Amino acid sequence: MSDEHSQDDGRQPGHAYEPGSGGRAGALPPEAPEAPEPGPAPSPPAGSEETSGRQRLRAGLWPPRVSRAQLIVALLLFVLGLGLAIQVRSNSDNSALRGARQEDLVRILDELDNRTQRLEDEKQRLDDQRTELENSSDQAEEARKQTLEKERQLGILAGTVAAHGPGITLTISDPAGAVEADMLLDTIQELRAAGAEAIEINGVRVVANTYFSGDGGELRVDGRKVESPYEFKVIGKPQDLEPALNIPGGVVQTLEKEQATAEVTRADDIVVDALRPPKQPDYARSSPQ
Repeated sequence: MSDEHSQDDGRQPGHAYEPGSGGRAGALPPEAPEAPEPGPAPSPPAGSEETSGRQRLRAGLWPPRVSRAQLIVALLLFVLGLGLAIQVRSNSDNSALRGARQEDLVRILDELDNRTQRLEDEKQRLDDQRTELENSSDQAEEARKQTLEKERQLGILAGTVAAHGPGITLTISDPAGAVEADMLLDTIQELRAAGAEAIEINGVRVVANTYFSGDGGELRVDGRKVESPYEFKVIGKPQDLEPALNIPGGVVQTLEKEQATAEVTRADDIVVDALRPPKQPDYARSSPQ
C-alpha cells in the first residue's frame, strides 16, 4: 500500500480545515442554551392601584391652581349676578304701580305734587319764624308777639274779637217778605267760597256754627230775629267777593226773581265789630301735641 494512504495527516473526516487555525479546527461550538420565555409580570398588591389614583387626584386638586383669567371671569360673574338680583328686587317693588291704570297714576302724581307743595309752604313758614326768632334781640318777646298774633287770627275766625279791612257791603231789601232762610244761607256759602274772612248780618256775627231759621219776613240768625233790609258786612278781597254774587244764576239773580233787590258796595275798610261770647268747651282740653 502506498504511504500516502497510510499516513495520518491529522485531519478527521467530515471536518473542514481552516489554515491558520492553529491546530485542530473545524469543530462547531456547542450550542448556547435557549433563554427561557418570560413569564407574566407579578401583579401589584391588592389596593395599591386605587391608592395611587386617589393620590394623583388629590395632587391635582390641591393646592388649587387658579389662573388670572379664571379670577377675572369669576369676578365678572359675581358682578353680573349682583346686578340681576338688584334688578329683580327693583321690579318687585314697583309691581304695584305697574298694574295701576293711567287715571290712578295721574291722581297719585297730583296728590304727591300737592303734598310736596304743602310741605314746602309749611317749611317756608317755619323758616321765616325761625329767622325772626334768631334776628330778634329778645327771642322771648318775639315768641310772645307771634302767639298773640295767632290768638288774634283765631279770635277773628271764632268771632270773639272785632276785625276790619277791605271788603263789601251787601244790602238785601225784601218788602214782600219772599226771602227765605235758605237764600241767606246760600249767600253766606257764596261769600265764604269767594274768600270772605269775617261776616256780620244786622249786628249778628256769622261763625262756623251759624244757622238760619224762620219763614219769609220772620227770619232768625242763630235764634236772633232780623228784619229787612238785611245788611251783610263782609271782609275780604272785593275783586273776588262782588263777582261771586253777580255770576249768572247766582245770589243776585235769585233774589231778583223773588222781587227782592240786592246792592253791592265795595269799601276800603269794613268794620265787623259784632262779637260772639267765647264758649268754654265741656270736654275738649288743650294738648301740648
